[in-house]
Amino acid sequence: MSNRFDGGVHTAGTLAVASNTRTPSRPAARPASRRPRARARRTRPPVAPSDRATPGAPTRRCTLSTQRPTLADVAAAAKVSVSTASLAFSGAGPIAAATRQRVLDAATELDYSGPNPLGRQLRQGRSGIVGVVVGDALRRSFRDPVSVQVLDGLVGTIGPLGLGVLLIPGADELTAATVDPLVESAAMDVAVLLWGGTTDDPVLASLRRRGIPTVLVEGKQFTDMATVGIDDRGGVATATRHLLELGHTRIATVTLPFNRERREGVADEERMTALDWEITSRRLAGITDAGVTPVAVYETPASLVEHGADAGRALLSAPDRPTAIVCQSDLLAGGVVLAARELGLRVPEDVSVLGFDGLDLPWLAPDVLTTVAQPLAEKGAAVAHAVEDLLAGEMPPYRELPVSLRIGTTTGPVPA
Repeated sequence: MSNRFDGGVHTAGTLAVASNTRTPSRPAARPASRRPRARARRTRPPVAPSDRATPGAPTRRCTLSTQRPTLADVAAAAKVSVSTASLAFSGAGPIAAATRQRVLDAATELDYSGPNPLGRQLRQGRSGIVGVVVGDALRRSFRDPVSVQVLDGLVGTIGPLGLGVLLIPGADELTAATVDPLVESAAMDVAVLLWGGTTDDPVLASLRRRGIPTVLVEGKQFTDMATVGIDDRGGVATATRHLLELGHTRIATVTLPFNRERREGVADEERMTALDWEITSRRLAGITDAGVTPVAVYETPASLVEHGADAGRALLSAPDRPTAIVCQSDLLAGGVVLAARELGLRVPEDVSVLGFDGLDLPWLAPDVLTTVAQPLAEKGAAVAHAVEDLLAGEMPPYRELPVSLRIGTTTGPVPA
């Protein structure tokens, strides 16, 4: 989103007038013998009977000005002070019911719709806006049901609080600006950073510099920022143990991005040192917590089905292919299942596939994904409550939502 005008010059309220550089000649003098014509007398049009004022009826005030009526106009019409008229609209403070009604009647008569909300926000020192930095390009974020469901839970909870949401995309490519201009300049009361990202995220530095209260979603915990997370590390550890119980030892993993570079392919030891995104790091740690060292780590640039399919083709085409693959999202896992079918492999007889998120993927039928389910809408609501606390001047405690392993049809015993 952007508040800039592109592709033209905005010239509101201006008028270009062409002028002649020559000095105009004086008009010819009027002949003395010629007398000016008498001006025609203007007559007012007759007033229709329906337009005549009815005795005892309220007089409708009219004005030649096209300006919007003000609160002062309403107060004058109702014969009250401006502060009393303001109380009538706000519904706060001591004011008699008859006085309030008189003010509202005057407002109706003047076609006054109420105080300017922008002015009220400015007087309160607030914009009424929550800036949500999604951490990725919007075209990818809106293809991910995880982002959509979390945003739905967030917006559905803060809406009744009278707050609006400004969506701010993350950096799209390496050549793009590291921090969107809206992060630096947009009016917002609280910022929400989805998918916490790195510990030294430049977006966080910008928000700190502006002094904007911030909620991190699944990021590192800071003393000056609110954080809402899930037990994804514990959930992945539980899921990996499930595979061990089925007899699997050759376990590979398909991950979310390592960093802003968003590379794709099997990560070697050197590449592993570049891992600095919190979510990816925690979910990889869950596998090692279960006592497993992955036979291969495949990094993807985003949580999309096509990237999971690419990873599946690469991992399952190898002569020493894994017998199980742990994926850091359900969309990646769904892509791996599609790749296995394409290669003629049976799931789970030939390879077990495990996801993370708990999404409903009807297009994967007849398979039902084994996954670590997280409460997506509840997470969005928890973020909204953290926003509410920050607006009240309170720093909410860290809140971690639980996850659970949901067994489907895509995991089974190790192939004989």
